[in-house]
Amino acid sequence: MQAILALEDGRIFRGEGYGAKGECYGEVVFNTSLTGYQEIFTDPSYAGQIVVLTNPQIGNYGTNAADNEANKPYIEGLVTREFSPISSNWRSQQVADEYLERFNVPVISEIDTRALVRHLRNNGVMRGVISSIETDPEILVQKARSIRKMDGTDLASVVTTTTRYEWEPEPDPLESEENATPLPRPDLHVVAYDYGIKRNILRMLSREGCRVTVVPAQTSAEDVLAMNPDGVFLSNGPGDPEPLGYAQETIRQLAGKKPIFGICLGHQLIGLALGGKTYKLKFGHHGGNHPVQQTETGKVEITSQNHNYAVDAATLNQDEVAITHINLNDQTVQGLRHKSLPLFSVQYHPEASPGPHDSHYLFRDFRKMMVEFKK
Repeated sequence: MQAILALEDGRIFRGEGYGAKGECYGEVVFNTSLTGYQEIFTDPSYAGQIVVLTNPQIGNYGTNAADNEANKPYIEGLVTREFSPISSNWRSQQVADEYLERFNVPVISEIDTRALVRHLRNNGVMRGVISSIETDPEILVQKARSIRKMDGTDLASVVTTTTRYEWEPEPDPLESEENATPLPRPDLHVVAYDYGIKRNILRMLSREGCRVTVVPAQTSAEDVLAMNPDGVFLSNGPGDPEPLGYAQETIRQLAGKKPIFGICLGHQLIGLALGGKTYKLKFGHHGGNHPVQQTETGKVEITSQNHNYAVDAATLNQDEVAITHINLNDQTVQGLRHKSLPLFSVQYHPEASPGPHDSHYLFRDFRKMMVEFKK
């Protein structure tokens, strides 16, 4: 079937439609990862966004339940150069076309994704529509312009769990049952705020000997302290961090009372809670090869990233907060640490699913912080 991608500035791309027949709407962003498309599909941080994948061949190794980062895809739509209608991999359980159709995600393929990405890089992310039912591009451009902007929108409340639950540890999806690494017996308790949390984050916490209780985004500090955890984790998530005033206030109430570790949206919320400000990047950071430097050691990590907002370094109180990591591509803030309280955060994804494993040490650092705080 034929499909059209229309951007709010009037740019039109025509291609072949896959996945679900119909229309989808969202902010159009691009991701440069070479593998891990299913993990990208199911990352709740992509809620409200149409994702362009720069790797030209997508879908060729299919999909399987073990690679899901959430129970369903959260991308609004998908844009690719080539979309494979078949899969060839021993782990594949369903072809990507059927998988996305099952969850009502439209796909447009056979377009010049290089031209599209260059357009987004030059002009910034913008609203767009994918349609396989409307043939008039002018109508679709008007629809794109009518989409609510992500700025000022609280999407964490949309994707968060509705009830508290205990995470059941599970094996690494890439390890066989015979060769699976035994998980340590949990001796620490972490309460994890779900602003759009990914499963591999929960796996990483389990591998550090943590029993994890996942709570909804608007859970009060009082309720968390009543559980007497050894630490609090603030997860990744979609959208603008500024509207989440409830989360910022909760962080201020928890700071100093329990060790806190934040990732991505959790990092931005920490920045806001400590008096800083955030701003929107031109086209964001989405991919698995972003170089980040530790400011204290000079060591460089290759990181996985997925965010459109960043903490403004100039607005932070340098007497209280240390900048621990910077992005070598654009010098944006990538890590924070409070100088007197047990609290730190990073903008990137140390669980890296998909992506490199350079930053796994941060989960060990969190465990060390919790152990020392208990003494």
